[in-house]
Amino acid sequence: MSNKIIRVKLKRGLAGSMKNQRLSVRGLGLKKINQVVEVQNTPENLGMIKKAHHLLEVID
Repeated sequence: MSNKIIRVKLKRGLAGSMKNQRLSVRGLGLKKINQVVEVQNTPENLGMIKKAHHLLEVID
């Protein structure tokens, strides 16, 4: 994978979500709604984004 940076935004709250989805969001470094973080384009980060894709927004 390249060293490209992906910007990820938490667009929905974590209440009612499954534990593995909450842990994936926390693993990406997101804590609050509308918070934006920059993560590297790695298979691990892409897997966490895919796990909770309905809670997140990927900004290019």
